[in-house]
Amino acid sequence: MDAELVTLVGTGTTTLVGLMVTDAWEQTKQRVVRIFSRDNEPSAVARELEETRAALIAAAGGPGQEDLTSDLTALVRLRLRSLLEQNPDAAAELRRLVDQFASTAPSGTVHNSITGGTQHGPVIQGHTFTNLTFNSSGDNPPSRTG
Repeated sequence: MDAELVTLVGTGTTTLVGLMVTDAWEQTKQRVVRIFSRDNEPSAVARELEETRAALIAAAGGPGQEDLTSDLTALVRLRLRSLLEQNPDAAAELRRLVDQFASTAPSGTVHNSITGGTQHGPVIQGHTFTNLTFNSSGDNPPSRTG
């Protein structure tokens, strides 16, 4: 397998596994089934992909999440590699899917926490923010009675 296809397998795997746990999966699923079902029954492929998705979602936040995600990612990678070796024409469709969705797929696990006291206003955590406006009635924190 040439270097370009190896890269596509890696990127495709990351994109597909990432999409499985997002809302974009429903709009992507039929395209993925079409890519994987070139030599297989589409309903069997769809069922297998849904089982993989369900396992990923069920493991989210659990103690075995990282191991399961790693194992399922390896299975998808092997399946894509085999697919592209047997059907090189599938690369074009996979590349289009990756180009469309690679930026929306999650790239890893993020855990945010807030420590150090009481916050008396909005707390924003993220990567990039633009055009944020906060309206406040004053600088004093709300008083508590009771």
